Amino acid sequence: MTPIKMADVLAQFSKAYSEQYSFRPEQQQVVTCIRQCRTEALGGALLHCNHCGSESSHYFSCRNRHCPQCQKKASQAWRDQRQDELLPVAYFHLVFTLPHSLNGWVRLHPREVYALLFKAVWQTLKKFGADPKRLGGQLGMITVLHTWGQKLDQHVHLHCLILAGAWCQEKQQWHPAKSTYLFPVKALSKGYRGCMVSLLRKAYNQGELPKIADKTEVSKLLAEVMEKPWVVYTKACHGKPERVLDYLARYTYKIALSESRIIDMNEENVNFRWKDYRDYQHKIMQLTGIEFLRRYLQHVLPKGFMRIRHYGFLSNRYRKVRLAAIRKKLKSAKNEKTEIKGLSEVTKEGGTTSETSVWYCCHCKSKETHILQWIAPFKERPRMG
Repeated sequence: MTPIKMADVLAQFSKAYSEQYSFRPEQQQVVTCIRQCRTEALGGALLHCNHCGSESSHYFSCRNRHCPQCQKKASQAWRDQRQDELLPVAYFHLVFTLPHSLNGWVRLHPREVYALLFKAVWQTLKKFGADPKRLGGQLGMITVLHTWGQKLDQHVHLHCLILAGAWCQEKQQWHPAKSTYLFPVKALSKGYRGCMVSLLRKAYNQGELPKIADKTEVSKLLAEVMEKPWVVYTKACHGKPERVLDYLARYTYKIALSESRIIDMNEENVNFRWKDYRDYQHKIMQLTGIEFLRRYLQHVLPKGFMRIRHYGFLSNRYRKVRLAAIRKKLKSAKNEKTEIKGLSEVTKEGGTTSETSVWYCCHCKSKETHILQWIAPFKERPRMG
């Protein structure tokens, strides 16, 4: 059985979807890119295999960050870069979830609400980290925005990978976390809730959320979410931050699901695999093609929005200098450098981060190929339909 790709689902159901729902400009672009990816629409090359003598056409990828077929090398490169920056200290994995009652606001103002979510999480953690009674310094954090659950429903949350300690720039000291948890979860939840609600109210009052018109409804909803506990998950990585990096890297350049989870489809429905975390069993879900696309496309990010962000001493401005200072303070610079170098060399030998493109023969899988001619892309890209 031929594996079903997202492009196949879009080709079959996108027209029916467009009759029921309207595409946002960024959704239209993603749909077009995925359908054109690795097809003659984007051009490519005609290859001759020196090993088996066959000829085959290889087409270019769309390189859209939402495409499930693209950016595997970029994901691996991102993961390797973060691997090189790991310090010989403990790490914590934290997840901050946005209450589902705010999903309506997310659909109306995704860019603004996502940005406020990043801001609220960092302000909360920054305050806890700077508290002299806790760590008394600056945290280092990598955050990745996820907007989906296993069923492709809207489940907005931030994954955070944080070092178990803080850097005091004034005293040039590393303050390690002394407990098995970074900060008390209930206190984090209350601080995060208060900060996010305050930012949302301020944004509304300043006219940054113009599509939310009813002021009474705004006050009522924010009062309701303040009454409920907000979900914050925290877990020590137990010396294995690489596992969290592997998980985060999987979705740095795609959204919602891998194509391997799509089992089959017919004229009306799509079946896909999902994991139920209540009993940790894999199950099959059937959705109509239109509903499947609605759920999938709601996770397309606003154009230019940064899903991955770095904060504290891991921010782009300070990362190089302060990581070097922390390594020196931990008195393990030499050993850490040797270890990381070895890991990088093994990865490159495996070919996962090589920047050189290798054209494999689709018949015998040999890489002994040469280009006979280039295939020009279409002058007019085909419209979605």
